[in-house]
Amino acid sequence: MRAPHDDVLSFEALFGQPPRIRARAPGRVNLIGEHTDYNGGFVLPMAIPQHTEVELAPREDRRVRAYSANIGPAERLGEYALGQEQPGRGWLDYVQGVTRILHDEGHTLRGFDVWLRSDVPAGSGLSSSAALEVALLRGLRETFGLALDDVRIALLGQRVECDFVGAPVGVMDQMASSLAQEGSALFLDARSLRYERVPLPWEVEPLVINSGVTHSHAGGDYRVRRMECERAAALLGVPQLRDLTEQELPRALALPEPLGRRVRHVLTENARVLDAVRALRAVDLASLGPLLYASHASQRDDYEVSVPEIELLVDLARTEPDVLGARLTGGGFGGSVVMLARAGKGAAAAARISARYAEHAGRPATVLVPEPATAT
Repeated sequence: MRAPHDDVLSFEALFGQPPRIRARAPGRVNLIGEHTDYNGGFVLPMAIPQHTEVELAPREDRRVRAYSANIGPAERLGEYALGQEQPGRGWLDYVQGVTRILHDEGHTLRGFDVWLRSDVPAGSGLSSSAALEVALLRGLRETFGLALDDVRIALLGQRVECDFVGAPVGVMDQMASSLAQEGSALFLDARSLRYERVPLPWEVEPLVINSGVTHSHAGGDYRVRRMECERAAALLGVPQLRDLTEQELPRALALPEPLGRRVRHVLTENARVLDAVRALRAVDLASLGPLLYASHASQRDDYEVSVPEIELLVDLARTEPDVLGARLTGGGFGGSVVMLARAGKGAAAAARISARYAEHAGRPATVLVPEPATAT
C-alpha cells in the first residue's frame, strides 16, 4: 500500500458511527533465510516498527465496505457481498480473500465496515500484504469471536495470498507478522511451524533501507524460482529441498542449469540460518556479519534475485566500519536491504548510505529502520 494521504476520511465520518474494534499487525524484515520457507526450511525474521492498522464495525447485512487511507480518492472505497468475492480488484483482493478463506474454513461472518491504514511500504520486501491480512484477521477474530490462534491466523493469511490473490508465497511472512516481536528474531522451522523468539544482542541494531525498486510476489520471477525448486526436488526424488543433506549437493549440482545453483542456495542458506541463531545466542558478533554477506552473495549468484540498486546498497554498507553485514531481504528483484550495525551507530551509517545511494543511483533510498523520527 502507498503512504497514507492527507485528505482521508475518518471511520466515523465515512461510515456514520465510531469503530467497535481496532487491530494492527507489523511488517517484517527477514534477517536471514531467504527462499527457504517454501522449501520447508528455516527462516529468521523480525518485526519492524511499521504497521498496518484496521478499524471495524459489524453490520446487520452481508455487505462489506472497505476503505484504504493509502489509495487515491477514486480507489479508496470498495464494496462487495460476502459469498460473492471475485479476484481482480487490486488492494481489495486482500480483504475479499480473507472473508472467502474464513468462509471456506467454516467460520460464520456478518457484513462489516473496515478502515485500513498502513505505513509498511508495498513492494519493499517487508510483507505489507501479510501485515494487512494478519491485522484484518485479528480484527475479525475480535469482532465475531472467531476461534483462531496466532498460528492459525498466519496460515489463513498465507492461504489468502496463495489461493485467492494468486501469489505462491511461503509461510514466513504471515508467521512473522502474527508472532514476531521487536527486539528479537523469530527462529521458525517452516515445515513443523515450531518457532522460538531469539533476543537480539544489545550490542547490535538492525537497519532497513528501501531501494525504491518495487517487486511483487504475484509476478513471474518469484513464481519461476519456486517452480525451479519444485522441479529440482522432483528430479532428486525428495518431497522438498529441505530433505536434502549437504553431502548430496554434488548430485544436485549435476542437474541442468540453473537448478543445481538454486539447490545450493537453499541448502547453504538453511545452514546459515542455523549458524546465525547460534551466533545470536552466543553474542558472537564477529560471525553475524559474514553470514549476512554470504547470504547476499548466494542470492545474487545462485538464486539470481538481486538488481543493481540492491548491489549498490550492499556495496555502500561494506564501506561503513560500523555496519557488520548486509543482505537483500524479501523475495528479491528490488525491495530492501537489511543490515546489522553496532548499537548507537546505525542511524548515522544508514543516513550516509542513503545519501550516497541517491547520488549514485539517481533515486532516493528510504531508511525505514530506525524510523526516520529517530534517525540522525
